[in-house]
Amino acid sequence: MSRHLYIFFITSRDLYLRPVRLTAERGSDELLSQSGVTVMAPAAPHHADNNNQDSAAKKVKLEQNVGKPSRVIHIRNIPNETTEAEIIQLGLPFGRVTNVLVLKGKNQAFLEMAEEISAVAMVAYFGGCVAQLRGRAVYVQFSNHKELKTDQTHSNASASAQAALQAAQAISNSAGAALVAGAGAALQPANGGTEIQGGPNTVLRVIIEHMLYPIVLDVLYSIFQRYGKVLKIVTFTKNNSFQALIQYPDTVSAQTAKTALDGQNIYNGCCTLRIDYSKMTCLNVKYNNDKSRDYTNPTLPSGDGDAHQLLTSGGVLAPQFLGLGSGLASPYGVGVGGVGLPAFGALTLTPASPALRALAAPPLPLATVLLVSNLNEEMVTPDALFTLFGVYGDVQRVKILYNKKDSALIQMAEPHQAHLAMTHMDKLRVFGKAMRVMLSKHQTVQLPKEGQPDAGLTRDYSQSPLHRFKKPGSKNYQNIYPPSATLHLSNIPATISEDDIKDAFTKRGFPIKAFKFFPKDRKMALVQLPSIDDAVAALIKMHNYQLSESNHLRVSFSKSSI
Repeated sequence: MSRHLYIFFITSRDLYLRPVRLTAERGSDELLSQSGVTVMAPAAPHHADNNNQDSAAKKVKLEQNVGKPSRVIHIRNIPNETTEAEIIQLGLPFGRVTNVLVLKGKNQAFLEMAEEISAVAMVAYFGGCVAQLRGRAVYVQFSNHKELKTDQTHSNASASAQAALQAAQAISNSAGAALVAGAGAALQPANGGTEIQGGPNTVLRVIIEHMLYPIVLDVLYSIFQRYGKVLKIVTFTKNNSFQALIQYPDTVSAQTAKTALDGQNIYNGCCTLRIDYSKMTCLNVKYNNDKSRDYTNPTLPSGDGDAHQLLTSGGVLAPQFLGLGSGLASPYGVGVGGVGLPAFGALTLTPASPALRALAAPPLPLATVLLVSNLNEEMVTPDALFTLFGVYGDVQRVKILYNKKDSALIQMAEPHQAHLAMTHMDKLRVFGKAMRVMLSKHQTVQLPKEGQPDAGLTRDYSQSPLHRFKKPGSKNYQNIYPPSATLHLSNIPATISEDDIKDAFTKRGFPIKAFKFFPKDRKMALVQLPSIDDAVAALIKMHNYQLSESNHLRVSFSKSSI
C-alpha cells in the first residue's frame, strides 16, 4: 500500500508543494532519490552546518549541496548488521580510507577518504553501478562535511573500527593506491551504460583449492556479484584443479573482488579461493549452462554440456569439469540439489587471517544415498563400487538393484561425500559405459530381510578397514582429485621394486605407460596408465592389493603427471 507525502520547497520567490509517492518497501529512500536531497546524520555536534547542535546526534536532517565534491562520502540504506569493515571495503579500491562512521540505528554510514580525487572516483563509479552490502542496494554520494570528526560516543571509536581502519590502510599502502591513477577510464559504464565491455585486469582467474564440496557456477556468481556486476563466468578444469574465469565491466570491481576474496574459504576449512588477474580481456561465451554463463546475453543456447568449447580472446578452452551436468545447478537458478542457497555471510576484514571466516554454509541437502545407473552389469560388483566411490568418501552400504542390475544405490557416510562423489564421477566411464550418478530420494540403503533373495547384491561396509576418511581432518581430504590417467600409489614396502609393481599391474591387464617413485619417499609412487578408463579400472582392481605380508597397496587419483 502506498501513500503520499508532501514536501515544502522554499525558493527565493515562492513556496510550493511537491507530492512524492512512497512505497512500503523503500520508504524515504524513494523520496530522497526523487527530490534530489539526502538523509544526513551529522558526524559531530559542533559542525558549522548543523542548525540544531543539541539534537544533531539524535535526529536526521536533510543535507543540501550534496553534489559538491568532498572527501567524506555518505552511504544510505545499509543493513542493520553492517560492520565498519564492510563500509571500508566499498572505498578501499579507490584509495586510502582515513575514517569511518556507522550509524546502525539510522541505516547510514560515512566514509572519509585521504584524497578528494578518491572520493570523486568512488561516487562517479557507483553512480553508474549499484553498490551492494549483504545483498541490499546502498546509495553513495558526497557528504557536505569536509572531514569526519568523531568522538567516543560514536561507533568508530570502538576497537573493531580502529582495527578495520588499520587493516584497510595496510592493504591500501600495498595495493590500492596504484588503482586511483587509472580509475577514471574505468568509471564510465562501457557501451553506453550496458556494461558489456572488458579490458585489462577486468577478468579474474579463480582457482579453488581443497575442494571438499562441489562448487557450481551459481555459487561463484552469488559470491562475486557482491563486488560489482558480473558479466560472464567460465568454469573448467586445468592441471586437475577446478578453475573459473570471471569478467567484470571495470577494473574497480575486479580489484575490489580480488582484494576482498583472495584467500577466503567458501565453506569452513575448505574450498579456498586463490585469485589473480587473467591475461584475457574479454570472454566470449557460446553457451549458457552449468559450466559457462553470459549474463549480458540470456538468449544463448544451452549447448551440449559435455562437449562444448568456450572461446576466449586468448585461445580456446575446452577442458571439462566432470559431473557438473548432473543437476547441481540450472542455467539461471540458485538452487543446489533442489535446495535454495542460503544468504552469504559478510566478510570480516582480517589481514592476518583472511580465510578464517567462511563465505557461506554448504548449500547441501542431507542426502547421503546416491543412485548410480548405466553400469556395466557384467563387470560391476558391490566391491568394485565400494572401492571406486571410496575415493571420495566412506561407503557404508552398496545395493545393486535386483531387478535392474545396471543400477545401484550407494550410501555414503556424510552428505558432502555424496556430493563430492557425484561431482567427480557423474558421466565417468567405468568398464566401457558412462556411469550416471545423482542423489537418491532414499535416506538409507536397506539390507535384505532374512530369507529374502539377494544373490550377494547388497553389502554392508560400515565396519570395513578400508575407509579413507574415518579420522576427522584426515589428510586424505587434501588429496582428493578428479579421475585422471595418473594414479598415486602409497604404502609400498621398501622390499618392493619398480619392476615388482609394474609386473603386478601388467598381470592384471593394465599396461604401464610411465612410473616414478617419489624422490624423498619410496613408500609412494606415481603410475601412468594409457587412459582415464584404464586408470579407473586399475584403481578398482589394484587398491588393497597385497604387496607383502603386512602391506596392502593404497591407490587414488593424482593431480600430477609423469
